Amino acid sequence: MEKTSIPKVVIARLPVYIQKLNQLMREGRESVSSQEMAEYLGVTSAQIRKDLSFFGGFGKKGVGYDVINLLESLRSILNLNQIWEVVLVGVGKLGQALLSYQGFSRKGFEIVMAFDNDPNIIGQTIAGVKVRDVSEMQNLTCPRNIPIAILTVPAGNAQEMADQLIHCGVKAILNYAPVTLKVPEGIRLANIDPVLSLQTFTYYL
Repeated sequence: MEKTSIPKVVIARLPVYIQKLNQLMREGRESVSSQEMAEYLGVTSAQIRKDLSFFGGFGKKGVGYDVINLLESLRSILNLNQIWEVVLVGVGKLGQALLSYQGFSRKGFEIVMAFDNDPNIIGQTIAGVKVRDVSEMQNLTCPRNIPIAILTVPAGNAQEMADQLIHCGVKAILNYAPVTLKVPEGIRLANIDPVLSLQTFTYYL
């Protein structure tokens, strides 16, 4: 089945399944039913079975899913059995927090380059990564062909930075800047704006 034919919402749920399977493995569980998974994750067992059916058969009726086999299968589907290099642009407080976050490396993502335009930050080494001048970004990143970028820059700089990164081969951007970016077809973009989420909450409060 073509990757593009699988609903995005299904792909978005797979990391949640992996997270729960990791927990079950740490607890020593060898198998789990779709009903148990549904109760853990707040969805229906039918939804879990339907999601997994896009990628083949995994469970056995009356037995459920083998935790380790399903975990390894989902990791393979999401191409998580390798280290993914990441470039970070914007090393203010948020950028520094992301550089120091050890969860990336534990999950297979390594920030290998970081860039900023602040003379007070350029040249510093944070969590083992030396911060470079953003003017050097294209010269340094283009030869590496790094596939993923994280943007934590002001809104006014985000589009220019995104354009440069895409020119250098970046295929996916995690954007923390409070602006909607325009990217070519085929480039994956995820926007993270906590303020927008909070503004959604206030409707219900």
